[in-house]
Amino acid sequence: MQKVFKTIDEQFQILLDKGMIIDDEQQVKEILLRENYFFISGYRHLFLKNPKSRDYRQGTNFRELYAMFNFDRQLRNIIFKNLLIIENNMKSIFSYELSMKYGIKEKDYLNISNFNTSKDKVRQVNDLIRKIKRQIRINGGQHSATTHYIYNYGYIPLWVVVKVISFGIVCELYSILKTDDQRAIADIFDLDIDELLCYLPILSNYRNLCAHEDILYDHRTASLIPDSKYHEMLHINKGEDGYEKGKNDLFALIIILKRLLLPDDFRLMIKEIDYEKAVLEGKLQTIKIDDVLDKMGFPSNYTDLLDL
Repeated sequence: MQKVFKTIDEQFQILLDKGMIIDDEQQVKEILLRENYFFISGYRHLFLKNPKSRDYRQGTNFRELYAMFNFDRQLRNIIFKNLLIIENNMKSIFSYELSMKYGIKEKDYLNISNFNTSKDKVRQVNDLIRKIKRQIRINGGQHSATTHYIYNYGYIPLWVVVKVISFGIVCELYSILKTDDQRAIADIFDLDIDELLCYLPILSNYRNLCAHEDILYDHRTASLIPDSKYHEMLHINKGEDGYEKGKNDLFALIIILKRLLLPDDFRLMIKEIDYEKAVLEGKLQTIKIDDVLDKMGFPSNYTDLLDL
């Protein structure tokens, strides 16, 4: 069945037909125009009568749906700025460790011999080196720092190159480093190599999700993080398949950030999330805040992470 264009009036009527209560018609139409019906309706699932229904629970007000939309926006902003902190930290540490060991010119630090060239990695190494060189070539001329080094020195050191390569590239770079280099970087964060290998793709996934303003609160990643002491200390329920929360949900990302952020940055992040949760709770009528937290994978005692 082919989708057809719907006017704002038609979109408004669809909400009414599905049982949505609307107090201010003009305001809702303005919101639909500015925010996009498709994006807002992405938050409808919590408010439906049941998972297979298209109709809203009795008493559902548009204000609740829009509050959920805005909560996710604020949550996304909080998470994104902290992911950017991690991205900057990773780029700084990677460039420092690799420059110190392999040199500051592209021909030195991008030499294939610096990487894990085992049979199952050599193709990935060559592909990634090409990707990095391509990003330097395409993006290098758009940044004052890179153009300064090219013009004055004829090369771009790695600590400048990291400004023009994507976080996804940096994350992949870690997977092809020699074990000693992986360990040196992981030790800075007090992590095992395997933990950091698991965390980096998840961080990149959430970073891209936030950058593109996709729905965050109920996002699930393909991979699960390893069990941690925080799962046990927060008394998260454990079923036949393991811990029921904090494995591939948003709370799993919070656990990663607990381990990577500085304590003051992590404390501020949790305080900001808790504030937005309280704002949302005050606007909900037909569902409970615990319904939202459950979709996020958050245990009710998540703020206890501040003291662990």
